[in-house]
Amino acid sequence: MPKFADSLRAWGTPDFNHVLKTDIEKLDASQLPLQQGLSIGSYALDNKLNVIVIGAAEKEDHIRAKVGIFYTSIIAGCSCADDPTPIDENNEYCVMQVDIDPVTAEAALILLAD
Repeated sequence: MPKFADSLRAWGTPDFNHVLKTDIEKLDASQLPLQQGLSIGSYALDNKLNVIVIGAAEKEDHIRAKVGIFYTSIIAGCSCADDPTPIDENNEYCVMQVDIDPVTAEAALILLAD
């Protein structure tokens, strides 16, 4: 689980949304459920993540945020030398829930149905 210590420190300040956005955008694609959120492509890329914080609230035992993530994907071909299929990037979007533990700063990222 990734740790969002900066986001935890920023909770309750006007900078929280920006800090959370930065923490998520720093993550590797393997730490996000981007692959499960695909609607066009077959392989999620992490080279163009753009996060929008939709909302955040303090719950009993965690901080919960809802975020929208814009990213890109490709339709993977056979990668043969004579494969005429161009590798085009597709625009993707998914919504995730981020739960931050206020003690450990560990963050759970869960894909939501739009």
